[in-house]
Amino acid sequence: MNYEELVPVMRRLAIEAGRKIMDIYNSDDFDVKLKSDDSPVTIADEAADAIISKGLSAAFPDVMLVTEEQAESHKAKGDTFLIVDPLDGTKEFIHRRGDFTVNIAYVESGVPQRGVVYAPAKDRMFFTQADGQSVEESGAFDLDTVGPLAPINVATPNNAGLMIVASKSHRDQATEDYINKYAVKDSKSAGSSLKFCLVATGEADIYPRVGRTMEWDTAAGHAVLLGAGGDVVRFDDHTPLTYGKADFANPFFIAYAPGVDLKTA
Repeated sequence: MNYEELVPVMRRLAIEAGRKIMDIYNSDDFDVKLKSDDSPVTIADEAADAIISKGLSAAFPDVMLVTEEQAESHKAKGDTFLIVDPLDGTKEFIHRRGDFTVNIAYVESGVPQRGVVYAPAKDRMFFTQADGQSVEESGAFDLDTVGPLAPINVATPNNAGLMIVASKSHRDQATEDYINKYAVKDSKSAGSSLKFCLVATGEADIYPRVGRTMEWDTAAGHAVLLGAGGDVVRFDDHTPLTYGKADFANPFFIAYAPGVDLKTA
């Protein structure tokens, strides 16, 4: 994969999809349906997926594409692919809380190498550049002109007082029990893949996820965190979280800044 070609395409498609999502978000009303697994889906999910899938397929026709909204793509097999969650945080979108993102990533040999996370309601955009360094873009988010870029890097954690971020919609007792193993300076909640990005920018030190996620939920944020010097490991044995699993389902995991003294379950 030529990353010099890939990154601008992913960035542009994320912005395009984000604009469409915000058109619907700011409308008076929108329909909410339930998928076969009882998770919600809106016309925004579907419209964003159409934009991104069409764009990626046109630009990289020979690369396997996996996207949340196309069940047929979940049958794909391999460890190198493009993976999309066109609207991560649908519950946040439905309740108009703003913590939703557009996620696009490229996975190679089971590792998310490049990714973009765009939060259109919060005017925040994170992506990995072609050279692998993660950045946050500011400005108008123009389709063809990249705005000011600031390199992002994880913080140096203080294990005597850690900054922890956890899921806004799935913060349960198991999560609280694990967080309580640490000395916590501050704890916040955030939706969607923004949690990875808060660790990547140093706004948090650790994000534990004790709950079900799919690879399309995590790949883009994982790539951004890797490009900022962070890491993501399995909750059970602290080995790297890898991609291309048979059903694209993740085990529980921990995203963190190196230097955090990880606790066992």
